[in-house]
Amino acid sequence: MRDAYLFALMEKNRNTIISKVEQLPEDKRTLVPQGFNNNIHWQLGHLLTVTSGILFRFAGKDAVVPENYQSFFGNGTKPADWNGEPPAWDTLVQELTAQCKLVADTFEGKLDEPLAVKENFAKAETVREAFVVNLGHENYHYGMINAMLRVLA
Repeated sequence: MRDAYLFALMEKNRNTIISKVEQLPEDKRTLVPQGFNNNIHWQLGHLLTVTSGILFRFAGKDAVVPENYQSFFGNGTKPADWNGEPPAWDTLVQELTAQCKLVADTFEGKLDEPLAVKENFAKAETVREAFVVNLGHENYHYGMINAMLRVLA
């Protein structure tokens, strides 16, 4: 797949997610629907945090989200365990958009480079393969967000 196509797909997915969650009333953004472990606020931060790990860390680059995001939004976390105030909703929404440009600017023409982290859960070998893993992860969480929005409606 062409680099530009993959970057545009990521941006389209992110914009779709943002447009859906922006319609959610503010008082429901931090509610954990019955049957779920997390809320929509967590979902947004999780997308940012995991993208930073899968793309940037695996490629041997510095994280592109603040260090404390891992404690709020990393794998296995949930709002019930948060210590302190998580990053603001508006900050996360803004960062979701900005991260798309950062990904494209950082990896354009470099998707076929080998990953620095050879031992990774996805067994990905190139940045392109990690990018595809990340898109799959985002689509999974897009489905979770849709399910949560239905329950919260």
